Amino acid sequence: MFKAEVYSNRRDQLRRQVSGGVALFPANNDSPMNYPDNTYHYRQDSSFLYFFGLDQPGLAGVIDFESGEDYLFGDDLSLDDIIWMGSLPSMKSLGEKAGISRVLPYHKLSAYLEDFLQKGRFIHYLPPYRDETLLEIARLTNMPWENVKSGASLALIKGVIGLRSVKEAVEVEDIIRAVDTSYEMHTTVMKMARPGIYEREIAGRIEGIALSHGTMAAFPIILSMDGQTLHNHYHGNILEEGRLIVTDAGAETVNHYAGDITRTVPVDGKFSQRQKEIYEIVLKAEVFSIDQIRPGTPYRDIHRDAARIIAAGLRDLGLMKGDVEEAVNAGAHAMFFPHGLGHMLGLDVHDMEGLGENLVGYSEEIRRSDQFGTAYLRLGKELESGYVITVEPGIYFIPALIDRWRSEGKFTAFIDYEKVESYKDFGGIRIEDDILVTDKGSQVLGKPIPKTVQEVEDMMRS
Repeated sequence: MFKAEVYSNRRDQLRRQVSGGVALFPANNDSPMNYPDNTYHYRQDSSFLYFFGLDQPGLAGVIDFESGEDYLFGDDLSLDDIIWMGSLPSMKSLGEKAGISRVLPYHKLSAYLEDFLQKGRFIHYLPPYRDETLLEIARLTNMPWENVKSGASLALIKGVIGLRSVKEAVEVEDIIRAVDTSYEMHTTVMKMARPGIYEREIAGRIEGIALSHGTMAAFPIILSMDGQTLHNHYHGNILEEGRLIVTDAGAETVNHYAGDITRTVPVDGKFSQRQKEIYEIVLKAEVFSIDQIRPGTPYRDIHRDAARIIAAGLRDLGLMKGDVEEAVNAGAHAMFFPHGLGHMLGLDVHDMEGLGENLVGYSEEIRRSDQFGTAYLRLGKELESGYVITVEPGIYFIPALIDRWRSEGKFTAFIDYEKVESYKDFGGIRIEDDILVTDKGSQVLGKPIPKTVQEVEDMMRS
């Protein structure tokens, strides 16, 4: 946890964003895998962590926007609990860590909220993403469960997004720690990648690195020779000479801030000429995009600039043709670059996505595109100092997409399908770094992870 005043200050800032009523923040509870006592690895709700910092189940926090009071609800351990789990801090001491003096048993939460409802006061809550949380909110507010999601407070959602989007110095330091652990994960991939071993051997090793730092992977590890599948979690392939491995992986810190890094490496330690040509295009798009980051610049515009670089590079190789600007405006580039350039990063790897992607990534002035490819851009609005974002361009050769567009005769003025046909066995390339938007521009966070062709090959030789 951070110091107690960090959480107190955050709650006070939220009070300045939202007026009237109280905000209810239920903690996540354990989730059983196959029977009640055998649970998945525990992960606290990110907004509860942001405002209360406590990393355990069985809790709820309340922020009163009218009285200025904060409450923590939860129960001290029973003797049976202590026998099985050992002693844990008392609820009173947990409250002190979060900067809260009003600590009550969990069963008193119902009566506390019932009193609010009888007085006609509004209970704000965020959209639940777990069914058990949804049902608990329904129980506590006497609301039909079918109405819970639609009853989430837009004022609270916007207030939380406003605060969590701009990272404090302690948050940036934590993200740097996550990236530094991610450095160890990705350089391990580079050292292990050799023909004849299973992807799962590497995936298991790098997840173990995250665990060895007292934490966990920030998201299920993406590691595959089939890099044309954007989120490929299958790790059953045996590495083959001449193939590429895309690894999209990052660690969490003990405070649960995420790293999110992608590197693409050749299985046999050296890029072929064809692989190098495509790789250099992606790298150029990534480096250029990072250089364009500054407050006030719409990220949508940087995404489009990256798309132009990709289209121009592919045209130089004969895979695309015609006018680059016209091709990007039409969306022809999206056959090779079918996703967005990046997203917010913080306590969630897609930060605050559960609060509504359009509310997090867009604004009244900048709305989400409905064009294929660009529609997947999670962040399009103007950047602000203090945002932490990812930059992750890529080029992919997706046989099903190539076949579909070719059969439909799409973008024949911009795509040379005969040339593309010879790349259907290529796979994909993505390069990603985590970036802090500063007052003057941008800062790549963490220890530099090899990403030029020479740096990658040198690391693999080591």
